[in-house]
Amino acid sequence: MKSIIRLAALVPCAAPLALLAQTALPTPEQSQANIARQVARVHAEVADSNRDAPFHGNWDSLARYKAGDWFRDDKFGIFLHWGVYSVPAFGNEWYSRNIYVPGNPANEHQVATYGPLTKFGYKDFIPQFKAEKFDAKAWVDLFARAGARYIVPVAEHCDGFAMYNSDMTPWNASLMGPHRDVVGELAAATRAKGLNFGVSSHTAEHWWWYGRGRSFASDVRDQTPLTAELYGPAATMNMPGPDGTVDDEKEPDPSHLEKWLPPSQAWLDNWLARSTELVDKYHPDFIYFDWWIAQPAYKPFLQEFAAYYYDSAAKRNQQPILTYKGESMPANVATLDIERGKLDQLRLLPWQTDTSISVHSWGYVENDEYRTAKSLIHQLVDTVSKNGNLLLNVGPKSDGTIPEQARAILLQMGDWLSVNGEAIYASRPFTVFGEGPTKAPKNSTEKNKDIQDYTPQDIRYTTSHDGKILYATELGWSTTHSLILHTLFRANPYLPAPVCSVQLIGSPNPIPFTQEIDGLHLTLPDTQPAGDIAYVFRILTQCPRSH
Repeated sequence: MKSIIRLAALVPCAAPLALLAQTALPTPEQSQANIARQVARVHAEVADSNRDAPFHGNWDSLARYKAGDWFRDDKFGIFLHWGVYSVPAFGNEWYSRNIYVPGNPANEHQVATYGPLTKFGYKDFIPQFKAEKFDAKAWVDLFARAGARYIVPVAEHCDGFAMYNSDMTPWNASLMGPHRDVVGELAAATRAKGLNFGVSSHTAEHWWWYGRGRSFASDVRDQTPLTAELYGPAATMNMPGPDGTVDDEKEPDPSHLEKWLPPSQAWLDNWLARSTELVDKYHPDFIYFDWWIAQPAYKPFLQEFAAYYYDSAAKRNQQPILTYKGESMPANVATLDIERGKLDQLRLLPWQTDTSISVHSWGYVENDEYRTAKSLIHQLVDTVSKNGNLLLNVGPKSDGTIPEQARAILLQMGDWLSVNGEAIYASRPFTVFGEGPTKAPKNSTEKNKDIQDYTPQDIRYTTSHDGKILYATELGWSTTHSLILHTLFRANPYLPAPVCSVQLIGSPNPIPFTQEIDGLHLTLPDTQPAGDIAYVFRILTQCPRSH
């Protein structure tokens, strides 16, 4: 019996955890032993002395990385923020941290609704996270109907609760809450559908996530050996001042993580073990890291992780995608991701933007607002024209159902893509990404700069994979029944020959046109096609000769 502990015996407020009272869990010592073994395995794999490994834990070795063609072809993926935070469904997915921040609306809501944090903390939501209606196949079927080609659940958010069967922490969905390997079920369902599968990890931030909970009476300050594995280091965000004290009421500059307190060696080993465990157990085609991997202390561990992931993928003939944000990795060793942002120009290397179908939270919260299918398709079209992908987040409810608003939007997107997908999937950017009056803001790569309203004069261009077909997507419908594509003027040096055919996808009749010195003039149908989202013109410069 020394190898297990019973949860109720270690948690002072055991009443809310009654459902877990009989759950046998690994001891903290067992978790630490597993972490040590995993780290040793990683070090052996990525060491320079391992000549069988194609990649080693340094940037020069990792520079041989190349983004897989599947990623450039798929274009559209679904992100899933689902975890214990969907139970309170208040504020946003940072609820687990914010309830321990005095004065925060989440803290006030928590205390008013559930009582003092000494009696009911974040851990006490876990028995309520039952996921009783979760159906991985049904989810994947919906996302495939929406037109998504890859699916990326959050394997572990900053809260420290793993949504998979982890050997590194007992606080996971297989042993608590749903008592199901959520990531494993989604991986199986995704691959059975012929789609690519990925995971995201937000574990890096866990170093400081619960730190404010140490400043007052709470279950974070009054930890047991078991709850310490959930609440983690709960370190300060700020480094000590000249007098040795730490003022943690103000968050350091999120754009300069070198100003934050760096994590300890023990925590960095923990991060590396958890991250590589995901590689070993689920063989993801895609891995997404959140922003805090840019903290300088992670750099050597990030290089080791990337080498381990790429080596493991090479053994299975996978083409792995690893994303990074900002300047956390060199551009030639992984794939750039811009959270809720965009680029104002075409990028030669593949990249991705991730955004959410809901406006205020990545996870499900009550009374959230939702974007429209039109705005999301416009963002997809704009992103693809600049050589990027769109990873669209959905936040399921705690019972495992997809909110009806999200479902409706996804199906509308799928309807549009089922008709116009040839301009998106497996496409490549044209020399000129687009034209029109709507420009990306100068600070477009900053968060929450991705939502824009477009006009019928805003055009985005893509080409077929072989470059023989040019697509022009009009982000609206011209009420004058005419449209000028100024980029495609007569004698444009980027066109191999004059335009010889224009077809509105979804319409049986060819579009009348003339190619003039100021652009390609199109005469549009009198009746606007159904949908009111975006309209794709298939343009040829090489047409079969008529006899």
